[in-house]
Amino acid sequence: MNTRIEFDSIGSLPIPNEAYYGVQSLRAKKNFSLSGEMLHPILIKKLALIKKIAALTNYQEKNLSASIAEAICKASDEIIAGHFQDDFIVDAIQGGAGTSANMNMNEVIAHRASEILGGTKETYELVHPNDHVNCSQSTNDVFPTAGKLTVLELLPQLISTLTSLEKTLERKATEFSNVIKMGRTQLQDAVPTTLGRSFKAYQSAVQRDIQQLTTITSEMYTLNIGATAIGNSINASAGYSATIAKNLAHELKLPLQQADDLYDATQNVDGFVRVSGVVKTAAVTLSKMCHDLRLLSSGPKTGFGEINLPAMQNGSSIMPGKVNPVIPEVVSQVAFQIIGNDLTITMAAESGQLELNPFEPIIFRNLFSSIELLTNAVMTLTDNCIIGITANEAHCRNQVEQSPGIVTALCPLIGYQKASELAKESLQTGRSIRHILLEKNWLSPEKINELLDLEKIAKGIVSSNHVPISIIV
Repeated sequence: MNTRIEFDSIGSLPIPNEAYYGVQSLRAKKNFSLSGEMLHPILIKKLALIKKIAALTNYQEKNLSASIAEAICKASDEIIAGHFQDDFIVDAIQGGAGTSANMNMNEVIAHRASEILGGTKETYELVHPNDHVNCSQSTNDVFPTAGKLTVLELLPQLISTLTSLEKTLERKATEFSNVIKMGRTQLQDAVPTTLGRSFKAYQSAVQRDIQQLTTITSEMYTLNIGATAIGNSINASAGYSATIAKNLAHELKLPLQQADDLYDATQNVDGFVRVSGVVKTAAVTLSKMCHDLRLLSSGPKTGFGEINLPAMQNGSSIMPGKVNPVIPEVVSQVAFQIIGNDLTITMAAESGQLELNPFEPIIFRNLFSSIELLTNAVMTLTDNCIIGITANEAHCRNQVEQSPGIVTALCPLIGYQKASELAKESLQTGRSIRHILLEKNWLSPEKINELLDLEKIAKGIVSSNHVPISIIV
């Protein structure tokens, strides 16, 4: 392999001649061979975008010559277009608060910009990664800004998939609006409801998650770009610090703004914690729904058997014909991972010290992963499960008729004690509440049918024509 020698403050390393990364990138790769995960491709593009806008802003402020600024912009545009991906070699999990990621970008741009200006990758004489590409910047304002811009690109995809799920649940709620089923609390028979109400509740929960995600997006609009090292904008001109956030906002057409307190915005990462918390909440909502779907579809002969999930694949290597609820299972596993990611993000945010949080790499790795995992999980849940769910309507109704839970509707008429005795007798004898009432001759068949009208009970239509308790002997 043909190599060139590059130097940093630690010493020198041989770099492959064809590589656009430099000595600091390679040193980071050697130090942080941890996860095998490279920087997120969107994060790479956002870092390149920041370098481009910084170069333009520095040119406007006469901090860079026109030729160097133009070369940096061209190199950045090539990276944004997807080139040089193999030259971003640092691990997503790294020490140094993201310095390795920032320098990896600086070195690639510097080498490519040097080529654009007619030079080679042998030296940094034409374009220097620190003096030119990183001009007026610090990792401490570039890296968190790139992280926020990445979240801003990922969140709309998640919101879109959740919106599709919410609409699908709404259609299912309408489809199942007349399917009478037994409601359960603590997995025990409670009172009748409809399958449509169950799916409407799922829809409402997802709707709430969408609203919270939409609201939390604004947390990412406030940037510390221009703060440089700790918030005092050292080594950045006043004009640069005043305009860099505005220039980014103009480029992205987003309501980005520089933080009022750059010291606070540099050392505190609570905004990422709040975003992670809302993503986690949405994951919890979906996992609870998926647990319900697994229970309601359990069987096919010895479980609840109230609904049928689409058969997606064979469920066993040994039991012929077995079909498992694989889609709800995988969505819950995604939720478990997101809950773990959120705990890591929480601990990383809490562990920052003084003027900087050095743990943003793990925050970003986990937050990006959570958003993408949930986005993909929602898509597979909607397309491969919810759309194809069917109801076993006759079975659902029969379960309600046989359940002692319907006796609750008689409490205003016969009192809690007598209703309890009816429920106990039904359980002991296996006879329905309706059958026992007819035997006791307490009420006429017409009155029993009126009081135990399952459609009205399930839909919350309460009879106002109750007979006083004293009539029952």
